Amino acid sequence: MISLVTGAAGFIGSHLAEELIRKGGQVVGVDSFTDYYSRGIKENNLEYLREQEGFTFIEGDLLDLDLEKLLAGIDYCFHQAAQAGVRASWGKYFDTYTRCNILATQRLLEAAKESRLKKFVFASSSSVYGDNQDMPLREDSLPRPLSPYGVTKLAAENLVSLYYKNYGLPTVSLRYFTVFGPRQRPDMAFHKFIKAIFKDEEIFIYGDGEQTRDFTFISDIVHANILAAESELSGEIFNIGGGSRISLKGTIKILEENIGRQAKLRCVESQRGDMRHTWADISRVKDLLGYKPDVDLSQGLVQEIEWLKSLPDTT
Repeated sequence: MISLVTGAAGFIGSHLAEELIRKGGQVVGVDSFTDYYSRGIKENNLEYLREQEGFTFIEGDLLDLDLEKLLAGIDYCFHQAAQAGVRASWGKYFDTYTRCNILATQRLLEAAKESRLKKFVFASSSSVYGDNQDMPLREDSLPRPLSPYGVTKLAAENLVSLYYKNYGLPTVSLRYFTVFGPRQRPDMAFHKFIKAIFKDEEIFIYGDGEQTRDFTFISDIVHANILAAESELSGEIFNIGGGSRISLKGTIKILEENIGRQAKLRCVESQRGDMRHTWADISRVKDLLGYKPDVDLSQGLVQEIEWLKSLPDTT
């Protein structure tokens, strides 16, 4: 089995590539090292993979690479690459989001329709739901993105569905609900919260802290990708949640208990594009793919805390 993983130097992509290698597969990883966060962090994510005989890395932009050549001989394509970040997607940076999230996806799909892929697995996002009060959120809930980022992820997801319907490309889209764990991006909440507690710095809470999220541990996200690839189903969209819906203030209490220090909180104005609540209905993916989250929030946070403790700039 030969897999292509786009965004292979990122948080999710690197974990996925490692698991595919551990399962005996070969992986071609692609990453353009966008400047959303430090290249050094991404290089660290690749450290294990670069030592594996079954791993080949290509540095490049999907809009510049010869994608038909890249996909030749590939069995499974896991499209994880994207410009991340809800709050950064407004204003002058929107062109970066359209380029990385929509145009790059369309180009990859164009090349994929001419290939012999067994499955094209697309990393979508719970951000497509936006301001939807239909809790828990089902795959047929009306998408109402609150941010430009959410708009671009929904557009890309719709493109994936179009290439399935019009060209028969075997696709599955996975709507990730707030992913956490070791290697989490430095702009994400838990990464920032844990570092702030260790350094006795303030944690800025956008809003009242009562907003809730359905948190999903990284290994469960990886497992969902592999289940989607190995399934005979195509043209499907699935929620991938962790069953750990809790308020932000509730997560901070768990962090305080595990770290043994009290957090310093400061509530500030809510940010544009932030969803008030997320909660995934995962009944379809359980029934059709056999997905079941294995790592709960407390267990996963312990792993993320231990990982961050190992970094030189944390404690």
